[in-house]
Amino acid sequence: MNNIKTRLAAMSFLQFAVWGSYLTSLGAYLSNVGLAEKIGWFYSIQGIVSLFMPAVIGILADRWIQAQRMLSICQFLAGLFMGLAGLYGMTAGDSVSFAPLFTLYSLSVAFYMPTIGLSNSVSYSSLTRAGLDTVTHFPPIRVLGTVGFIVMMLFVNFTGYQNTYAQMFTSAAMSWILAIFSLTLPSCPTTGGKEKKTFSEALGLDAFRLFANRQMAVFFIFSMLLGVSLQITNGFANPFIQSFGSLPEFAGTFGVNNANALISLSQISETLCILLIPFFLKRFGIKTVMLMAMFAWVLRFGFFGLGNPGQGVWLFILSMIVYGIAFDFFNVSGSLYVDLRTSPDIRSSAQGLFMIMTNGIGATIGTLSAQAVINRLVFSQPVGEAQVSGWSSAWLIFAAYALIVAVLFVFIFRDDINTHRPISRKKVGTITDGDPEGAVGVNSINS
Repeated sequence: MNNIKTRLAAMSFLQFAVWGSYLTSLGAYLSNVGLAEKIGWFYSIQGIVSLFMPAVIGILADRWIQAQRMLSICQFLAGLFMGLAGLYGMTAGDSVSFAPLFTLYSLSVAFYMPTIGLSNSVSYSSLTRAGLDTVTHFPPIRVLGTVGFIVMMLFVNFTGYQNTYAQMFTSAAMSWILAIFSLTLPSCPTTGGKEKKTFSEALGLDAFRLFANRQMAVFFIFSMLLGVSLQITNGFANPFIQSFGSLPEFAGTFGVNNANALISLSQISETLCILLIPFFLKRFGIKTVMLMAMFAWVLRFGFFGLGNPGQGVWLFILSMIVYGIAFDFFNVSGSLYVDLRTSPDIRSSAQGLFMIMTNGIGATIGTLSAQAVINRLVFSQPVGEAQVSGWSSAWLIFAAYALIVAVLFVFIFRDDINTHRPISRKKVGTITDGDPEGAVGVNSINS
C-alpha cells in the first residue's frame, strides 16, 4: 500500500511540475516580447480546450484506453508541442509573432489539460483497488503535486527562465518524464465499450445529464462561477508585481526582481491547506468548504489591490497565504465531491465535466474578461504610476465579483452527501434530493 501511494505521489509531483514550469511566469515572458495585451488569450485557451478535450479524453479512458496509458500519450504530445513553442521563441528572439507561438502553445495545452482529470482518475482507481479511502489518502498524494509546482516555479525564477522561452523547454522535459513514468503505474479498468449504449452514451454526452440532478446542476454552475477566478492571478500576478519596477521607490526590491519566488508562497500555502481538506470536509461538509474558498478569493484579489512590494509587501504575503484555501478548498474538494457522487462507470467523464465547468467555461470567461479590464485600466495608461494605479483598481473589481458569487452561494447551494447514493450511468437524473434509499455506503464526506 505504501508503494502505491509513493508511486502516485511521484505521478502527482510530475503532473504539476509540468504546469509550474510556465503557468505563473508565462505572462512575464509575453510582456517582454511585446505580447502583454495578448496574455489573456494564452491563459483562456486552457479554458477553451477544457470545454471538450477533458470530456473526450475521459470518455476514451472510461471505455477503451486505460487511464494511465492515456495519461502517457497526452503528456508526450503536450511536451512535444510545448518544446516546439520554446524552439520558436528561441529562434524568433524579440520578434515573436502571436499566431505561431499561440498555435503551438494551444496544441500543447489541449493535450495537457485532460491529464489533470486523468491523474485524478488514476489515483482514485488505484487507491480504491488497494482498499484505501480516497478522502483520507488522496490529499497527501495531491500535496506532492503542489510541491512539484513550487519546485519548478523556483527553478525558473532563480535561473532567470521566468522571463524567457526557456520555461517552455523546462515544461516539455517534465512532460516527457511523466509520459514514461505513467506507463509504470497500475492498470485502470475500462468498460471495453462492450455494453449496449444509446447514441449519447457512446459519445459520452451522458455525463452532461448530471445536470438533471438539481444539486449536481447547482454544484456545477457554481463551479463555473468560481472557475472564473482560477487563472486571473496565474496570468497577471507576475507582470503586475514586476510593474512596480517602473517606480523608483520599488525598483530593485526582492519582490520586483523575484516575482515568481514571491508568488510561490501561494503554492506553499496550497501544500499546507491540502492536508486540512479531510478534516474540514468531514467536519463541515462541501458547502462550508467551498464557501471558505469563495471568501478566500475575495481576500486574494483584495490584498493584491491594496499591497505593494515595499512597505505593503505584507498584504502580498497575506494574499499568497489565503490562496491555499481559495484554490484547494475548491478544486481538490470539488473533485472529491464529484468522485463520491458518481459511480465508477461514469467517474472519468464526470471529472471531465468538472474540468469543463471550472477550467473550461469559467476560466475562459474569467481570463478574457480580466484581460479586457486590465487592457482598459492598465495597458491603456503610460508606464509608471498610472499603470500601477490601474492594476490596483482591476484587482478590487475582481474581489467584488468573488464576493457577489459567495453571497449567492450561501442562499442557493444545499447538499448533504449522506442523503444521496452515488449516481451511475444508468441512474443519471433519477436520483432525487433526499433519496430515501439511504446514504453513501463508503467514503462519505460527512461521516
